[in-house]
Amino acid sequence: MAGSRVLVVEDNFLLAMEIEGLLGRAGCVVLGPVGTIEQALALLEREARPDVAVLDVDLQGRWVTPVAAVLHARGVPFLLVTGYADPQLRDPELRGRPRLDKPVDGRDLLRMLGQLLHA
Repeated sequence: MAGSRVLVVEDNFLLAMEIEGLLGRAGCVVLGPVGTIEQALALLEREARPDVAVLDVDLQGRWVTPVAAVLHARGVPFLLVTGYADPQLRDPELRGRPRLDKPVDGRDLLRMLGQLLHA
């Protein structure tokens, strides 16, 4: 995972910092973290393509679907971090995606990102 560019979209400050630190210790280049859809889309406009992304499903009461759609269109794999059950994730961009339930276990996060990077 060292050197991989990972976009982090999470509106919970403490969790975002925890994920950023975990990824940094693993040698990743962290893009963000950002906490809104607008910030995420702006970052994707000005930055090179991330290798993988971590997306919180619910950003301040709004679904992360617009960001997921851009990532999907660019062929960027991503995983969802959420407290929602699978049946609640009806949007086509979110359905069937790898997901981690909150609270996030760091080992699981790194394992799943590694799998996405090598798929």
